[in-house]
Amino acid sequence: MITTVSRTLAQQIVNTVQDICGHDINFINRKGIIFASTNEERIGTFHEIGKKAADTMTAIEVAEEDNYEGTSKGVNIPISHDGAFIAVIGISGEPESVRKYAYLAERITRLLIREQEVNAAARTLTEKKSYLIQVLLSENPAELGTEELSRIEELLAELRIDRTVKKRVLLYRLHPAANAAVPSSAEMKLCQMFDRLKISLYCFQYPNEYVGILDEPVFEQNQAQLKGFADSNTDILSAGVGCADHLLHLAHSYSTAQIALKSASSDKPFVLFDDMDLEILLASLSTRSKEAFLAKTLSLLSEEEKELLRVYFEEGRSLLRTGEKLFLHKNTLQYKLDRIHRISGLNPRDFKDSVLLYLAVLLKYTIPE
Repeated sequence: MITTVSRTLAQQIVNTVQDICGHDINFINRKGIIFASTNEERIGTFHEIGKKAADTMTAIEVAEEDNYEGTSKGVNIPISHDGAFIAVIGISGEPESVRKYAYLAERITRLLIREQEVNAAARTLTEKKSYLIQVLLSENPAELGTEELSRIEELLAELRIDRTVKKRVLLYRLHPAANAAVPSSAEMKLCQMFDRLKISLYCFQYPNEYVGILDEPVFEQNQAQLKGFADSNTDILSAGVGCADHLLHLAHSYSTAQIALKSASSDKPFVLFDDMDLEILLASLSTRSKEAFLAKTLSLLSEEEKELLRVYFEEGRSLLRTGEKLFLHKNTLQYKLDRIHRISGLNPRDFKDSVLLYLAVLLKYTIPE
C-alpha cells in the first residue's frame, strides 16, 4: 500500500491545480513543513495550521483576520489513504472561493496513489529494483508508514538484500558525447561489470547516470576493480562513491556520492567521498568567496546558534550526544534547530542543507584566513 507522495508527484499536483484555479497550493508533511508548492519561496518553511490539520486529521479554514506562523488565509485539508496519513493540502485564498479546489487536489492525489499501487503490483524485477533504489535514495524510509515499510521489507527479502550490512552508493556518469555515440556499448560494459562483481541492486537514472548500491564488504573487496574500470574508461564515464551508511539512510550516501562525482575529472575519474579533504578544498577559496558563502549561510545566526551547529556536527548530528554536551533537553535542541532553519533557510536535519551549514562551520572555525 502506498502511503507517501514523492516531492516530484506533489509538485505536479500543485502545478496542475493552480493551472485550474489560479491560487497557490501547498503540500505539507506531518511535521508542518511545506515540501511542494506553487510558491517556491515557501518550500521548506513551517506551516502552523498545516501541522495542526495533520495532528487532528481535520480540515481547517483560515480567515483573513487569523494570524498563524507561516500561514495565510485559505483551506487546509489532510489526506489519508487506507487509514494512513499522506499529506495536508493547503490552498491560499478566500475559503469560500477555494474550498472546492482543495477537494479537487485531494481527489487527484487519491487517484494518483491508487494508480501507483496498481503499477507497483505489476512491476518487473528490473522495475522493482529501480523502484526500491529510488525510494531509498530520495525519501527518508525511517519516516514512512508501517505499510510502506512492510512493502520495502518484502522487496528486500525478494531481492535478497541484507539490511543489516552498511552500504555505499556508487554513481557512474556517462559523458554526453560518449553517451550519444555509443550508449549500448557503455551500458553493456557497466552491466557486465556490475554482474561480474555480483552487484545486483543497480539501475539507470535518466539522462546519463547509473546508480548501484553495494554492501560495504563488497566495496572493500572490489574497490581496486571499480577504480580500474573507471580509469580504463575515462573516455566514456566518471564515478563517485558515497560514504558507507545504513540501508535506511542511503539518501546520505547518495548525496555524498554526488559530491564526489562533481569533483571527478579525466585525470581522476574515480573519487571516493572518504578521500576528499574538505579542509584543503575550502582553504583554496578566496577571502571574498568565503565571506560570500558565510553571508549566505551563517550571517543571520547568533554566536550561540553557530556554536550549537559546531557541536551538532562534531557529534555527527546526533541529537542525544549534542544535547548531552550542551546540557539541552532534546525538545529544546529540536526547537533551536528549527529556529536555525527558519532564520537561515537551511535545515540542519536535512542532509543537503546540513552539508552547506557544515562547510560554513568549517570555514568559520577551522579554516585559517
